[in-house]
Amino acid sequence: MATTSATPATLTALTLEVPDVEQAQRFYAAFGVGSLVSLRESADSASGFRGFTIALTVSQPATVDHFVQQAVAAGATVVRPTAKSLWGYGGVVQAPDGTLWKIATSAKKNTAPSTPEIDEVVVLLGVQDVKASRQFYADRGLRVARSFGGKYAEFDTGEQSPAKLALYKRTGLAKDLGVPAEGHGSHRLILSGAPGTLTDPDGFRWE
Repeated sequence: MATTSATPATLTALTLEVPDVEQAQRFYAAFGVGSLVSLRESADSASGFRGFTIALTVSQPATVDHFVQQAVAAGATVVRPTAKSLWGYGGVVQAPDGTLWKIATSAKKNTAPSTPEIDEVVVLLGVQDVKASRQFYADRGLRVARSFGGKYAEFDTGEQSPAKLALYKRTGLAKDLGVPAEGHGSHRLILSGAPGTLTDPDGFRWE
């Protein structure tokens, strides 16, 4: 594991590009994550895996079930059914606009009544070369909080950020989500923050 002390930069907003903003607003409000993302109408084409997921970490399995059930009731599709794993309990759903959401907990048993609270949000970008992308972001002011060779890197995006930012090898992320790694067209994701306007090596856009 390696770290660096680069000057911290921030991630201030997540914008999803969707074909129908009003429909997406209704879905995300019902899902319970409407405050986490902004929405922008876009007709850009996208097919297959868009190369990222938004991961919600919650306190216990009952809370995972709550968010998955809310998403499905609002129109999401289950991509990976909730189940116990070596690391805890979780599942993956796909929003009507195509965004993949992973909801998980490290706990394997419920210890309290379920509450609709999210402990942590992480935007996981699937990249071809984790080391190269990690350096790209470090050179632009994002401080590396955790790094595991060429497999994973996580940045400190500041306490006021709506989410953490992390890099995962694209094929590994697709496998974890339960989808084929192939995909074409727009990511349909725009990141906003201190790095400014740029496009990273894998085509993810910042404003």
